[in-house]
Amino acid sequence: MVITGYGDGPTVVGEALVGRAGFWGCHLLGLCEDGACDERAEPAWFGGDGADADALAEVLFDPERWPVFRVPVEGAAPGGGVAVVYRNLDGDGGVEYRRTGGVTGAVTGAVTGGATGGGTGDVRLSWGELVAVADGPGGGGDGVSDRDERFLLLLPCLRGTWEEAVARERVVAVGAPEDTVERAAGHLLGHLERRAVHEPGWKSPLSGR
Repeated sequence: MVITGYGDGPTVVGEALVGRAGFWGCHLLGLCEDGACDERAEPAWFGGDGADADALAEVLFDPERWPVFRVPVEGAAPGGGVAVVYRNLDGDGGVEYRRTGGVTGAVTGAVTGGATGGGTGDVRLSWGELVAVADGPGGGGDGVSDRDERFLLLLPCLRGTWEEAVARERVVAVGAPEDTVERAAGHLLGHLERRAVHEPGWKSPLSGR
């Protein structure tokens, strides 16, 4: 598939991977890589187990095939939304979040620079925007359709405050065991808080400034 800005990069449609055991362990652990917590997060907290996550990681981080997960946005042009791209460059890999199809309104942003394990790109979302994109009907095209999967795919784009109970419910909905969901959600939100709650100079895309 072709994603603007990636030239002839080996991007491939990745949505079929979202439902596989171990996917969320791989994707969400990317938010918890800075080592700032006393307890190390484990893939099993998010469903599946370490073996599942290891097997899926071979696919997600394949330098020959970069999975792309498309999140359609209501009101966008056909094919418009957010593309979550696993940029699997040797020595410079990461996850990027890119607007596609001339998306405006709920999906805005101006993140610059290279991607990291926690994710970067040109998309920033307030809590209200994140929920609206996740729960909306989308653009009617291809891409991820499940509301909870959309929410968690775009969680690294969150800037600002959040509702912890809602985040916990979304983690449970994609398969996190009840006995680990508190640790899973707490880890995710704790890392988001440290890296992005009050980013200097950032204004809400809804503020008109």
